[in-house]
Amino acid sequence: MDELTVKAKLEHMDAVQAFISVRLANAPPKLRNKISIAVDEIFSNIAVYAYGGGEGEVTVRVQADGGVVLEFEDCGTAYNPLAAEEPDVSLSAEEREIGGLGIFLVKNIMDSAEYRREGGKNILTVKKNL
Repeated sequence: MDELTVKAKLEHMDAVQAFISVRLANAPPKLRNKISIAVDEIFSNIAVYAYGGGEGEVTVRVQADGGVVLEFEDCGTAYNPLAAEEPDVSLSAEEREIGGLGIFLVKNIMDSAEYRREGGKNILTVKKNL
């Protein structure tokens, strides 16, 4: 897997997207767009919430052969986003609580998502089959 480590700051989103985009250059545009949306949601959540306003890093790994595997690793507060309660999408936007749609979207875009806490690190792995 190729990897990139950046500060967990929203201003590094473009660098993360570019890193992944280069590795998916031969993938169909529709797949690249789906991956880009998932990356945006996952990286944004880490940048905003993982370190409670403090400083930290995110390591992003990508493997693209026979499918796409993305792995996001941070040393922030232990949190399994996959265990969060599913939003009630039957409610109107005004009736719904704020938040929760991002990881719901990721789970629906990607073919699988797994979380583990290992060595004091959050590791979220998402996969998309070709």
